Amino acid sequence: MEKQTCETCATTTIPDKNLQGMTLDPDLEFIEEVSRLGGETFKKCYQCATCSATCPISPDDNPFPRKEMVWAMWGLKDLLLKDPDVWLCHQCNDCSAICPREGNPGDILASIRAYAYKHYAFPGFMGRLLFEKKFLPLVFGIPFVILLFVLEITGNLKIPEGEIVYSKFFPHYLLDPLFIFFALFATVGAVMGGWKFWNALKAGPRQPLAEGGMGVVPGLIAAVKEIGVHSQFNECEKANPRYYSHLLTFYGFLALFITTTAVFFGIYIFGLNLPMSLVHPIKILGNAGAIAFLLGTGLMLYHRFTDEEKSGKSKYNDWLFIAIMFGLAVSGILTEVFRLANIPGVAYPVYFVHLVLILCMIGYFPYSKFAHLLYRTIAIFYYKSCCVSVAVEEKKDAEEAPATAEAA
Repeated sequence: MEKQTCETCATTTIPDKNLQGMTLDPDLEFIEEVSRLGGETFKKCYQCATCSATCPISPDDNPFPRKEMVWAMWGLKDLLLKDPDVWLCHQCNDCSAICPREGNPGDILASIRAYAYKHYAFPGFMGRLLFEKKFLPLVFGIPFVILLFVLEITGNLKIPEGEIVYSKFFPHYLLDPLFIFFALFATVGAVMGGWKFWNALKAGPRQPLAEGGMGVVPGLIAAVKEIGVHSQFNECEKANPRYYSHLLTFYGFLALFITTTAVFFGIYIFGLNLPMSLVHPIKILGNAGAIAFLLGTGLMLYHRFTDEEKSGKSKYNDWLFIAIMFGLAVSGILTEVFRLANIPGVAYPVYFVHLVLILCMIGYFPYSKFAHLLYRTIAIFYYKSCCVSVAVEEKKDAEEAPATAEAA
């Protein structure tokens, strides 16, 4: 194949079928942003395609991340933000470890995803709030001031006397409306951001199969299955330890979400009294979830600090999200420990910090790295339902079955 030279990036490249008929319009600001987010190594790439050849989860048709490296070098923001393959990547860094030029494709795709959180944010200013370091005081300051203001105007800004009961400090009739407001705000942001992303995918480089994909229901089932067991992530070799930390965090959070939902309906429908006994089924689920969540987020921090090759280059939004999750786990466990130890002078302030982190986790869901759960799920669903035939999926399942049985 005859090689062509791209004058924009001053490098030699192989023609990309996704760019046929397109007028290239490099976005220099996008190139600078991706570089600032840790993706500056794309300039080292010389398009050997080793990354695409070695990636265990890259599709045979139009594989990644080679083409994404080309587009990043050219500053083709629109193509990258409409590309579902960016989200199929789990940044296992198998490709980065084997790259002969240390181009680190895994870090490049992670930087593009970080940019996408801001791009698809609704309202837009929330994307900037979670994207730029200078707004860090506001990130924690907003829920802190709101909670403090509510306590002050209701006369509850004091340590209650007697047995430690957190509802005496912050009554449910005050706290729950705040949670609901933050949850509704996040839901609107998630729906709008997800809708914008879905429309972008439909206009993107990976178009639905002419003969049709798996379809909506089978595609949804396949996507939920993949997210639920992290099956693609488990195929990665370099980041295999991160697979377990992600599973612990995911299912720990799910257990805590179920616990919180059960308590909410238990209070208002079934007259549930708090605090619950340690042997109450809901309490057991919550404590088990808290331990799993703590272990998972703790392992994430450990991997980030000790092995950048496996975890990838850490960015501001990585640290912020993990810090909120880890702080949420620690403060939640300490809230229970100090209550059982009957130390009100410490228990109530720790509980207040825990509430601040809960509001951060809920309210910032569509704008922080937490949003990767939203966008990755949508991208996998789009890919499975529209771009993968039933025959291909059945072949994949058949190939995975012996490996699963052997591992068991």
